[in-house]
Amino acid sequence: MVSSVRARAALAAALAMAAVLAGGGLWLYTLMRANLLDNTTGRTELAARKVAAQLDTRTLPPGGRLPAPESGVDLVLVRDPAGRTVSTSGGPQDVPGLSALHPAPGQDSRSVVLAPASPGAERRVAVVVEAPAAGGPHTPYAVYAMTVLSDVDDATRAIALGLLAGAPPLIAFAAALAWWVTGQALRPVTAIRTELAAVTASELDRRVPDPGGADEIARLARTVNDTLDRLERSDARQRQFTADASHELRNPLAAVRARLEVALARPSPDRESVSAALADTERLQRIAADLLLLARLDGGPAPRPEPVDLALLAAEDAARRPAPRVPLRLAAPAPVPAYGDPARLERALANLVDNALRYARSGVLVRAAAEDGWAVLEVADDGPGIPEADRDRVFERFVRLDADRGRAGGGTGLGLAIAREIARAHGGDVRALPAREGAPGARLELRLPTRRRG
Repeated sequence: MVSSVRARAALAAALAMAAVLAGGGLWLYTLMRANLLDNTTGRTELAARKVAAQLDTRTLPPGGRLPAPESGVDLVLVRDPAGRTVSTSGGPQDVPGLSALHPAPGQDSRSVVLAPASPGAERRVAVVVEAPAAGGPHTPYAVYAMTVLSDVDDATRAIALGLLAGAPPLIAFAAALAWWVTGQALRPVTAIRTELAAVTASELDRRVPDPGGADEIARLARTVNDTLDRLERSDARQRQFTADASHELRNPLAAVRARLEVALARPSPDRESVSAALADTERLQRIAADLLLLARLDGGPAPRPEPVDLALLAAEDAARRPAPRVPLRLAAPAPVPAYGDPARLERALANLVDNALRYARSGVLVRAAAEDGWAVLEVADDGPGIPEADRDRVFERFVRLDADRGRAGGGTGLGLAIAREIARAHGGDVRALPAREGAPGARLELRLPTRRRG
């Protein structure tokens, strides 16, 4: 079995050349043989017509002896209406199959190729021409001319041998050319494969060579490099995520251990230390739950969308919350239809509201509306706002613009990242915007498509 691309290309080229040579050779052999046979038949008929003209003008040589014909014709003979030979150029006078040769009705001549009379004999072409004699047109004579086809057979045999002798070199040349051309074309592929094989987890910055141009191999190289870019970014993101998660978990664990050690070292239970340890444990649980949710969003199945009303989601979220630190107002005068997973969208909305309540000074406004074909949930607060340079960075994992305040408020640094991942999984997005009309604070806007994707 041929496994190499170059070998398969060479084999295909050889087979194609063999097929072309076979078809072309057969056509050429047939054409040249037909031409040679036509030429020989023409010469033979011309010799017969010359004798027929002599018969018509009564200029045949006396004694029944015809001169040797020209142009390589072997035999010419004349027979009367009774079938008797009256003149001949020599040679045998009784040729098998010659008596049955007659022109077709309405014609004065006919030609056939006679089969060999005996094994080893040669084939001949015979031509008969009718010629009127002294008795008038109703008593025609028959003039026969014959030529042995040895020259035609020898010539066609030489042609066949020449074609057969020339085919192997041509087939070998086609295979070698295909081998060389395929090798030149696949040289960039070899370089790509070699470089790609050298890419390891510690060397994700390596890239395959780009041969340039716009052919398939160049596009393959660019696609491979784009894939390596995404892989490198994903690996860097994963490493950063692991480092951030380790850092976030290390501090609460150390605090829990220290508080429990202090509580055990005292003769009587220290409720304050145990309560603080419990609070840190709860924070660890929230971090673990958020990490698990992010892992599911990164590699889990796509959400199963169904019709959902964002205004109703916002109202249910507000109703579930205990009395917040600052007033929470809802502006949703009409239903806002969208498509999505209700449970995940509830989580995204809850994270946005939690973030706003954490930083608001006097109140939080949740607005649901349909805008330009999108279903929009907007959460606005009157807190310190988000600097323009950080409006995209706040959605990165474990990012807090005010780390101390975030930890004091119980945040894990994952809420906004989870909200954006949920929105993007639904074909939407979450973005940070400045407060309206120059007021202090920030706005977080969640946008979802109003129609089901796919």
